Amino acid sequence: MRNDIFNMDSKDGLSDPDPVRRAQIQSKLPLPKRFYKVAAVAERDGTFTVELDGRAVKTPARQNLSLPTRAAAQLIADEFSAQDKEIDPARMPATRLANTAIDGIVNDPQAVLEDVLRFASTDMLCYRAGSPERLVQRQADLWDPLIDWAASALGARFVLAEGVMHVEQPREALGAFSVHLGAFSDPFAIAALHTITTLTGSAILALAVAKGEVSGTEAWTLAHVDEDWTNEHWGEDAEAAARRAVRQREMMAAVDILNSLASR
Repeated sequence: MRNDIFNMDSKDGLSDPDPVRRAQIQSKLPLPKRFYKVAAVAERDGTFTVELDGRAVKTPARQNLSLPTRAAAQLIADEFSAQDKEIDPARMPATRLANTAIDGIVNDPQAVLEDVLRFASTDMLCYRAGSPERLVQRQADLWDPLIDWAASALGARFVLAEGVMHVEQPREALGAFSVHLGAFSDPFAIAALHTITTLTGSAILALAVAKGEVSGTEAWTLAHVDEDWTNEHWGEDAEAAARRAVRQREMMAAVDILNSLASR
């Protein structure tokens, strides 16, 4: 039995940046049957490999699914253990993130960091509502501390704007932010940073999570201030709630990967 089970979605399911879209793509593909009894972590040459019944799991590019810490590898082994009769990649966000790091980001980490920086140039936290007053105040109360943190801790002084009209961020702010992004060289950390950025719409939030300024749960709440405001006043749409739940699982998996790397 081949252990490169994610080959079935290596081109389409794994490449789409939207986790909901990935899940939709993967839902149309036949799921492989669970063929193993035990998923475990084995240490080999200073790295930690995920094994199914003693055989190393392969990435879509047929590389060993190896991670730098036991804690990180255990996250993935746990996802394999949680599978029932079929192996559903949509329910394995940490595994997909690791595949992306090994097969893609290792080869060009700078391109991914530059994409995160592009988010910073139009960061969600910098775009504020003009009304109603209580929403304006809520955004200020919850988002201003992160803007202040970026200025004081990162040396990145971002400009705020009202509405959705684009505002050019100072070159100095983006330059300072880029220096801190550049401190991340681990492909798994970069993959997690990119995932958090795209799911929240905020590179500032992603870096704040990576540096321990806010927790993943806090960042998720901060990313949904506007949506929660709308839900409070107009009610929550069931389909939108389901999409949000999928994205939250992706987000928490990325946060777990970041935290697991700290165990080195």
